[in-house]
Amino acid sequence: MAKMIKHQLKKLLERQLSNISYKLKVTVSYVPIIENRLNERKNRKLENYQFEMNKQLYEAELATFGNHQYVEEMTKEKVDLLKEKTYWRKRAVLTSFKREYKSVDNQNAHQKELDDLLTKVDHIEKEQLTKLNGKYASRNMPEGQIEINLKLFRELYIDLQLKYNADEIQLTHELETKLEYIKKKAENKKQRLNASYERKSLKLKSLLDEIKDSSIAEGVVMSDDSILKLDNLTMLFGGLRAVDKLSFEVKEGEIFGLIGPNGAGKTTVFNCITQFYKSNSGQIIYRNKVNDVVNLGQYKVHDVIKQGIVRTFQNVELIWELSILDNLLIASHTLYKTGFFEHLVHTMKFRREEEILKARAINILTNLGLLVYKDFYPIGLPYGTLKLVELARTLMTNPRLIILDEPAAGLNDQETKKLAETIRKIQKEYNSTIFLVEHDMGLVMELCDTICAISFGKMLAIGTAQEIQANPIVQEAYLGGE
Repeated sequence: MAKMIKHQLKKLLERQLSNISYKLKVTVSYVPIIENRLNERKNRKLENYQFEMNKQLYEAELATFGNHQYVEEMTKEKVDLLKEKTYWRKRAVLTSFKREYKSVDNQNAHQKELDDLLTKVDHIEKEQLTKLNGKYASRNMPEGQIEINLKLFRELYIDLQLKYNADEIQLTHELETKLEYIKKKAENKKQRLNASYERKSLKLKSLLDEIKDSSIAEGVVMSDDSILKLDNLTMLFGGLRAVDKLSFEVKEGEIFGLIGPNGAGKTTVFNCITQFYKSNSGQIIYRNKVNDVVNLGQYKVHDVIKQGIVRTFQNVELIWELSILDNLLIASHTLYKTGFFEHLVHTMKFRREEEILKARAINILTNLGLLVYKDFYPIGLPYGTLKLVELARTLMTNPRLIILDEPAAGLNDQETKKLAETIRKIQKEYNSTIFLVEHDMGLVMELCDTICAISFGKMLAIGTAQEIQANPIVQEAYLGGE
């Protein structure tokens, strides 16, 4: 009974720590969103001020124009429109004339008729121009009044500019005051949450010392700089041994490549790591987001992502009916703390979550050079772009380990080069470990820090690209020998 109570208390503490961690992320992430919102509001007000100022200045400037210049200013757009109408009228006359008189001889014989029609169109244009000019020519402002208006215009320009500068200073001050208050409030909340997180972490650690948790891998030696370890992993499909006592470690922050001929068991290894398959024997040890060493075999497939592991598949697995931005947001569904009802009625908490995740998605798309596609649907986009979108989607959950299953499949040389650049960028800028299976040996040798070669589920060799290329067993089994 006491053991059951302790396990329940452990689950409660883990849930509380998860909620505190979520609140910390919201507190930190929401401040830049509010800052952008305040800046947008300030810029909108300044644009409105600028529009009203330009409107007043334009009306005052018209009073400084000479009579001829005033007529030109007031009629220039209408004159352009009138000339365009005349052009199309003449085109219509010529088209009608050529249809009626199809041969060149007939057209030459009736040339005077065509000239009369075109002259009539020109005459209509002149009449309309005269009427238009007469509408504004009656102003007849004296030169002395124009000089006075010019002086008034200059004074108005200075006054409006001073008012605009004063309004800009006032708006900036208001923004800075609000932002300082928000940042101070967020910092205080952050300190309270950090203190609460530390207290509950100590309680959980003390409780874990008292009870044994089956999800924690015990009796397994794992290097401090490793993030993943396979220990005698074995996977059977009936009488077929797809993976045979496979063991290796993946260092944190590296790009690790798994290579082998078709049917060597590479994808099966991936499926075992992500728990699509439950291995028959052996352990898959992983250092999760909170640096706990856990046995992934104890987790369900849909819980693996919560440990900081994401993967892509050989084929593009996007949702074709959603935009690129929405495809990224779908990937972050595990991060939502709000429930069905809050999503249904769009509560403040839900809207705040959505704002934070949308801002993260836009930042990722911008960083990977995909922002131009954010409102596009996947259908019709280049295959190489869709592969990059899949990579962008993996970053939405802030993963620690990204598993890529043949990411360069179906790509041309230029797209493969772009893919390699993107993978390196993700490794460096997002502090992620990359674990990939790939048949493009050029990409693997150039990209991977460590390569493991397998055949029929067994390890052949592990090492750097140069070591793998020089290994005679790999050359014979995988590359066809020397």
